[in-house]
Amino acid sequence: MPSKNVSKSTRESAAEDLIKQSKKAMKHLSKVDAKLGTLIEEVGPFTLEIAHLQSSFEALARSIVYQQLAGAAAASIFNRVRTLISETAFPTPDELLALPEATVRAAGLSRSKTLALLDLAEKTKAGLVPEPEQMQSMSDVEIIAALTSIRGIGPWTVEMLLIFRLGRLDVMPATDYGVRKGFALTYGKLKRTATKSVKKTTTAASKPPDDLPTPKELTDYAEIWRPYRSIASWYMWRAVELHQARTKLENQSAPPKAHKKTPPKKVAQLKAAEKKTTATKARSRK
Repeated sequence: MPSKNVSKSTRESAAEDLIKQSKKAMKHLSKVDAKLGTLIEEVGPFTLEIAHLQSSFEALARSIVYQQLAGAAAASIFNRVRTLISETAFPTPDELLALPEATVRAAGLSRSKTLALLDLAEKTKAGLVPEPEQMQSMSDVEIIAALTSIRGIGPWTVEMLLIFRLGRLDVMPATDYGVRKGFALTYGKLKRTATKSVKKTTTAASKPPDDLPTPKELTDYAEIWRPYRSIASWYMWRAVELHQARTKLENQSAPPKAHKKTPPKKVAQLKAAEKKTTATKARSRK
């Protein structure tokens, strides 16, 4: 496991590179893509902060635990995994492998996630999982190939690590729902074929189209964003946030819905029923 000083240096180096590149990237993206340029102007400067990455083992273990779970539930389970051995330090691969499988699973993990964690520990122990300082000299493709060999780790998980932990500038998470939705909000629905009917194109301020761009369509379009596809993707996430904020504001400022006036015939029926009920109660008191 790398020292904290080494990990901090790696993180600071990536953060400094992002800061240096961000203004250049925003200018380039605005020049090659007018719609993205409008979004950049609306959102403002790129402000991604690199998350601390002390070890690949802990970061990937966290990714496995958090898969398909809400934040609070995942955090609770991950905290139980983190304290399986000690209250102060995350288990090492050796310590995790020494535990009975049932003990690991008792932290709240499914069987598939338990097996994924144990596979991660075995591969880390065997030296097959590169540490952050090693990744600095590896290409994105090499990192994805190395980490997706681990059970339960797919390309999307590694792409998030590349962007948010290593600060890589040209990663295209084309399968990410948020990026695809942000693209749809910004550019409208893409025309799939010449024969398929196409609905009216939407704008960033309107309702998003029901069908999002496919990963291939998004990847193909994003070629113009090179070498800053990570930054362009970050703005796609912000497009979703803008849409949500607008929708909330519109709902708050909308006048209350007027109550529908009861039809005269219905009013007459209600009065007749009320009169009948009153008469019945009067007879019962006699």
